[in-house]
Amino acid sequence: MEYVLGIDLGTSSVKVVLVDEKGSVSGEAVREYELFQPKAGYSEQNPEDWVTQTLSAVAELTEKVSISPQSVKGISFSGQMHGLVLVGDKGHSIRPAILWNDTRTTSQCQEIVDVLGNRLLDITKNKSLEGFTLPKLLWVKQHEPEIYEKAIAFVLPKDYVRYRLTGALHMEYSDAAGTLLLDVTNKEWSEEICSAFSISAALCPELVSSFDCVGTLLPEMASSMGLAEETKVFAGGADNACGALGAGIVNDGAALCSIGTSGVLLSYEEKKEQDFRGILHFFNHAKPNSYYLMGVTLAAGYSLSWFKNTFAKEKKFEEMLQGVSSVPIGSNGLLFTPYLAGERTPYADSNIRASFIGMDGSHSFDHFARAVLEGITFSLHDSLELMRTTGKKEINKIISIGGGAKSELWLQMQADIFNATIVKLTSEQGPALGAAIIAAVGCGWFDTIEDCTETFIQYEKEFSPIPENVIVYEEIYQIYKDIYQQTKELNQRLHVFR
Repeated sequence: MEYVLGIDLGTSSVKVVLVDEKGSVSGEAVREYELFQPKAGYSEQNPEDWVTQTLSAVAELTEKVSISPQSVKGISFSGQMHGLVLVGDKGHSIRPAILWNDTRTTSQCQEIVDVLGNRLLDITKNKSLEGFTLPKLLWVKQHEPEIYEKAIAFVLPKDYVRYRLTGALHMEYSDAAGTLLLDVTNKEWSEEICSAFSISAALCPELVSSFDCVGTLLPEMASSMGLAEETKVFAGGADNACGALGAGIVNDGAALCSIGTSGVLLSYEEKKEQDFRGILHFFNHAKPNSYYLMGVTLAAGYSLSWFKNTFAKEKKFEEMLQGVSSVPIGSNGLLFTPYLAGERTPYADSNIRASFIGMDGSHSFDHFARAVLEGITFSLHDSLELMRTTGKKEINKIISIGGGAKSELWLQMQADIFNATIVKLTSEQGPALGAAIIAAVGCGWFDTIEDCTETFIQYEKEFSPIPENVIVYEEIYQIYKDIYQQTKELNQRLHVFR
């Protein structure tokens, strides 16, 4: 039996899955690493921790499954997007990585807008937001010039791990699209943007496709992981691109709802001329010559975690939601907006905050719990509505993964609010499986990506929208959409007291 490894470098841990030729997951291993927050708004990690923990996870997995080193034919990667890693002339990172959820760069974001204006959207298809990489690069250039001068290249998290394993320095398109330095449609670094901020083109790594083989393992790395030096290493993709692959989002009309700490509504796209002027993210897909549209709810699963930790800390999630099914649609007139950490799509507003609207003395704990689930789903529906209206996309089936796929009640709620068939996967491995798919296709196991996803991905159950529920939810959703505009000014005035 032959195998491939999919390595997903997340924000809190690295997950490694071992997958055979039939798409069966033969084993997995997870290693956590530390998050550093030295100041308010800062979010950093030590890139060397990623390397150490990846080596450890792979070594545990190959030993646990007891396979020969030569049986693993390929490795590929998925990784948290946007994080800035600066590489020095000795081949190691020269400062902690600044992560996607770091918010120190508000002034740099404004500088980008002031300098480039609409050209930023013309070139990158995305707005200047704190999460992206260019503002982080400018922050280091302005606040740590001595470190910036020592850098020979910048890379993103999974690209750094791959570089340390192979000695080959590259960045692939799906991750590069989240830097605000890539000309997304022409798939090249933007000379115009680099020139506007006096960024040397030498800092930008060579660009490759997700399915490109970029090398093999360095001897010491292969030995430490229990793998053969000739194991092929493929470039991989951004976590959302690999998550889409791992859910089979590789054809027009396919969409993904992923509810983790944040929430993502993602749709496949082949038309590079699509232009949402930053209202939706528009990124290169891991599948060559394709793209994906994406809307983000910043506090999706986080809203549910906050509710549990604040009001039901002693309960498990399943126990906390037991009574929700007895509450009618709309929670008896109670609405929740999940803006605990501001909001990304469609508002890109860091000052807006969450609300419970419509409370009265009849509302119990279960009403509030249902309102939280409905509010998270309404927020994701904001993104879906943009795709259907502005993008003119026909989306009738959505794969649901993450926390939102663990509750059948929530899956039915998604079907009713989205007015689409919701699909639950038999085995959900997320971006790690997407990385394994890249390695499997790269190794020549399948002729096409579609052939691979048909083999690797199986559906467990479908949830169809209930027509009468769709009608009621659409009426409630129209009220939900008004809450943002009605509370925006109030939250701006309250901001000074936070």
